[in-house]
Amino acid sequence: TVEEEHMLEQRVRDRERKLLKKIQSALVRLDAGDFGYCKETGDPIGLPRMLARPTAEYSIEAQERHERKEKLHA
Repeated sequence: TVEEEHMLEQRVRDRERKLLKKIQSALVRLDAGDFGYCKETGDPIGLPRMLARPTAEYSIEAQERHERKEKLHA
């Protein structure tokens, strides 16, 4: 159980590190005036998505395309 606790703690820390990177990236986009716009299309991401995932870089449609491509190449 001690090993399991260490593994769980490591996973939590990894997730936190990834989230911090996404937050930093969002802050850079905010400073640049690109926050809230899709990196692929340049279109506004949409308020419901931004409220659900404030670090979103892509619109729902663009994100779904990326996920489909990842599944095909996995």
